[in-house]
Amino acid sequence: MKLYYATNSCSLSPHIIANEAGIALELERVDIGRSPHRTEAGQDFAAINPKGYVPALRLDDGSLLTEGVAIALYLADHAPTSGLVPAEGTPARYRLLEWLAYISSELHKSYSPWLFHPELGETAQQAARAKVAMRLALIEQHLGEHAYLLGEHFGAADAYAFTVIGWSKFTGVDLAPFPRIGEYLQRIAARPHVRAAMRAQGMALAAA
Repeated sequence: MKLYYATNSCSLSPHIIANEAGIALELERVDIGRSPHRTEAGQDFAAINPKGYVPALRLDDGSLLTEGVAIALYLADHAPTSGLVPAEGTPARYRLLEWLAYISSELHKSYSPWLFHPELGETAQQAARAKVAMRLALIEQHLGEHAYLLGEHFGAADAYAFTVIGWSKFTGVDLAPFPRIGEYLQRIAARPHVRAAMRAQGMALAAA
């Protein structure tokens, strides 16, 4: 399988999950900083994924799977013994979907596009930061009782949360009011498979 990714984007999440699941991926970087977006091989990325954004996963049968949540579940379900996702039909599975939906719709889309485009204006960005802080407060409270989003073990939702909240520094989101989230991010950043994914995508690593 091939993962199309961009450095410092949400494509880090499925890459972490693949590493944790022991799934080898071929990687191809997409330059999303210019238009049209082009892959390392020089292809117009729109011809590969008409949606125009990463991540995208080329499956072994040649078909393309898009949307980070779908890719994360696909990869994690291929390694059921990894513990990255609960079994289908269990209450915990729906708690996972609840967290993935929350991160995707309420958190991810508050950071991006609003905090990635200064041209949208400071008023809009301050409103987005306030919304992010409200969303993070819920996670902070949850982490007062649990080490990870689904309990005491790292899972697919944590890979996604780590990726999105990791944008805080360069989008001006203050994490100081959320010490539990800070400790949570450090726990995840110390995981060898997480560090390997970040290194492979050309991301800076914090001290272990």
